Amino acid sequence: MKTTAITKEVQNGLTPTSVIADLLEGNKRFIDAENEAVDHLAQVKHTIDGQFPKAVILSCIDSRVPVELLFDQGVGDVFVARVAGNFVNVDMLGSIEYSCKVAGSKIVLVLGHESCGAVKAACDGVELGNITEMLSKIKPAVALASKEVSGEKNSSNKEFVNKTIVHNVQLTIDRIRKESPILKEMEDNGEIQIVGGVYSLTTGKVEML
Repeated sequence: MKTTAITKEVQNGLTPTSVIADLLEGNKRFIDAENEAVDHLAQVKHTIDGQFPKAVILSCIDSRVPVELLFDQGVGDVFVARVAGNFVNVDMLGSIEYSCKVAGSKIVLVLGHESCGAVKAACDGVELGNITEMLSKIKPAVALASKEVSGEKNSSNKEFVNKTIVHNVQLTIDRIRKESPILKEMEDNGEIQIVGGVYSLTTGKVEML
């Protein structure tokens, strides 16, 4: 049973490529129902004096996307930033910059998911309170998907929704690089990788883009 968390020495020995491989191996364990045995309380105690996560994952708030579980990660392994529709704003960018520049994470993973409610709402042009402004962050992805699919341009069109989900991940990655000189420089120097993936609710698998 795993009782310890990542130390600074372990983190220093990781590379972006090795971290991506580790997360995908964890996802396979999740799919196969072979998650590692972990003593979470022991890991909590092990991280009291510090944390050295290997990755920061920007995910949707969706309750069906339990990030640590689907990558089979324990306490102290990953930072998780969550917002409906997995987009970035100033606060998210600052959080990701902290994760990488200050705390040493090796990858930024933007994780979209199948049947995303926020994406569906953006596809349907929903307007409601603060949700309206939130969905405006996803509208550029909706516009791109609209040019690529035929049929209804709303959430009843599964292909339209799926295309929007992928474009939303890709545009979020572009925005991270454009609006965070810190992260862009780290990626250019090979210190981190900024990558995207989509989680399937149907299969449990994360497909990297």
